Amino acid sequence: MDEQTLSRRNFLKTSAVTGAVFSLGFYWPVNAKSAKIINKAEAESYGIEMNSWVHIDKTGKVTIFDHRAEMGQGSYQAVPQIVAEELEVNLNEINVAFAQGDNKKYGSQITGGSSTVRGSYKNLLKLSATAREMLIQAAATQWSVDKAGCYAEGGHVFHKSSGRKMHYGELVEAASKLEAPKDVVLKKRSEYKLIGKPLLRLDTPLKTNGSAVFGLDKQIPGMLYAAVERNPRLRGKVKSFDETAARKVPGVRHVVKVKMGVFSTYREGVAVVADSTWAAIQGKKALKVEWDDTGFEHLSSEDIYKRQLEALQTQEGLVFKKQGEPTEIIAKASKKIDVIYETPYQYHACMEPLNCIAHYQDDKLEIWGPIQGPEMVQDFISKEMSIPREKIVVNMTFLGGGFGRKAFMDYPHEAAVISKAIKAPVQVVWTREDDATQGPFRPGITYRCEGVVNNGKIDAFKVKLAGQNTGHWFGGKKDVPNGSASEGFLKPYADSIKNLAIMDVPFETPIPILWWRSVYASTNGFAYESFLDELAHEANKDPLEFRREYLKDERLHKLIDKMEEVSGWQNRKKNEGFGTAITECFESTVGHVVKVSKAPNGGVKIDQVWVVMDCGWYVNPDTVRAQIEGSVVMALGAATIHEVKFKDGMAVDNNFSTYQMPRITDIPPIDIHIMENDEDAGGVGEPALPAFAPALTNAIFDLTGKRIRRLPFSLQTV
Repeated sequence: MDEQTLSRRNFLKTSAVTGAVFSLGFYWPVNAKSAKIINKAEAESYGIEMNSWVHIDKTGKVTIFDHRAEMGQGSYQAVPQIVAEELEVNLNEINVAFAQGDNKKYGSQITGGSSTVRGSYKNLLKLSATAREMLIQAAATQWSVDKAGCYAEGGHVFHKSSGRKMHYGELVEAASKLEAPKDVVLKKRSEYKLIGKPLLRLDTPLKTNGSAVFGLDKQIPGMLYAAVERNPRLRGKVKSFDETAARKVPGVRHVVKVKMGVFSTYREGVAVVADSTWAAIQGKKALKVEWDDTGFEHLSSEDIYKRQLEALQTQEGLVFKKQGEPTEIIAKASKKIDVIYETPYQYHACMEPLNCIAHYQDDKLEIWGPIQGPEMVQDFISKEMSIPREKIVVNMTFLGGGFGRKAFMDYPHEAAVISKAIKAPVQVVWTREDDATQGPFRPGITYRCEGVVNNGKIDAFKVKLAGQNTGHWFGGKKDVPNGSASEGFLKPYADSIKNLAIMDVPFETPIPILWWRSVYASTNGFAYESFLDELAHEANKDPLEFRREYLKDERLHKLIDKMEEVSGWQNRKKNEGFGTAITECFESTVGHVVKVSKAPNGGVKIDQVWVVMDCGWYVNPDTVRAQIEGSVVMALGAATIHEVKFKDGMAVDNNFSTYQMPRITDIPPIDIHIMENDEDAGGVGEPALPAFAPALTNAIFDLTGKRIRRLPFSLQTV
């Protein structure tokens, strides 16, 4: 049985062979504030399909469905680790399968915003504990004993006084007939046996022995392969094409014009369909296509940043947040700070390029691939292709990285359009060059930061930002400020600074943009935390103590205490540069301290990075550390190495030869600390990224006196 693509239907067929199955899941009544736990019989009484969260068959085998994508962030480990804890089963005995896309059964399945654990852990704990209690009740009834005298452990129910035991498989039939209890008592964190422990990940063996099925690995009967020559400018069209040479490539079967939806516009191209990916790519190279790129601007990077700067200097912008009289104070001040920060466009650079399989048949469509947002794909394709949503099946595979790019609808839509045109299942594979140049990209943003410091205190704080707004691409109102204008900026700052303004200056280009790891916090964090450092310097205050003064929150003070302790902040020496930054996103707060020194051959080198994360309740500390390390590496590349550059409306760098990644020799030692508390779970996959760049540049200022306000920059030439 293919554990990764096990469907609900196939599971029920298989379980029928062994007899009864105990199934427990959630039901979301219309307009309900929370989900109700139900068993299979109750689901049938509601007239709905069982949503397949937890199943136990007569052999005692436990199968759970991971409702979110696994793209390296650890949902394939976290979900079963949560379930195994309260269900009282051994983690290595759980069979994990990816759920099909169906938000009516599973709730939101969008893997983004670091939301898998924080959005589901309470429900999963309750579900698993409920299943355990039903199994205990079934055993107690069979033994005619008081349920209070029984307990579960290792997939068995035990009777304390007599020592009798029954494995879960013997109890599933009886348990399946019980009504789920409304209230169950969950374990205290001190009682956990699995949660909070650095257990080995279940997907590591699959990914190291080659058995893990990624999108590129998936195959279905009769499948053909497609490569698409797309217009390098989003709004451009296909004027004409000559397929003669492409048709001569052995294995090429079809050449068709294709149009895929990108937000409310379209990207056009020509698809070459063949018996193999290699043949399709060779056919694509042989195509001769003439493009029509009239009717929209062809901007270069210089044009974009020049316009952003002009907009910041001439427009006040839309008010995101305003309190007190910051503008008036700044205008009257005899001394003020007025500086510009600039962040670049970025490519997602997933190790697995985009790909998708689609099989269109009459009025139904089935999709397989590395997909972060199955319900978004269903909604979009249903509208674009007039297919009833319930007839669009989305099967998720492992993802070789996502970072937000694979939470989009364009590449599954393109595969579906091609499949419909050729009347056969097809896998569309993007080359690295396609992936790097087509976008959507993280938007580049320019910030104007103005402030006044009097008597060591912030008297006025004002930030205006000019950059593309993802909300506008999704059809949001353009007279409303970017809802993420302060993302990354801790709320207590705004509570403590009397005169404060955050303004959004609307800015548009034809270049498509999308979420990128930590979204707007990845750019906001650099501007806000660098500017706070400038204000601290102007106030002649220690940067960490300056932040503590405005972050009036006990939990944040504990975070700062930990940052000082682990980094030796109070014992800094001459000729060492120390910088710090603290940011918040997706309900987790992360503090960075970076230490730099002068490199022997010029420039600076990073000696050490300390990261302290407060993510509240967490599952696996090794997964947390891995995500923090990955965030630091990604932030290092975005700060010091790579950026997407445009010329004549097209992305310039098309592969890793020019859009270079950090090498292992570039990575400094990273010392990670996780705060322990009983707060609700926050995100883990993204929050450690935003604070790195400002902590690094603040450290460079501390060492050299040079303030870096534009990313990326070269460590070798500082």
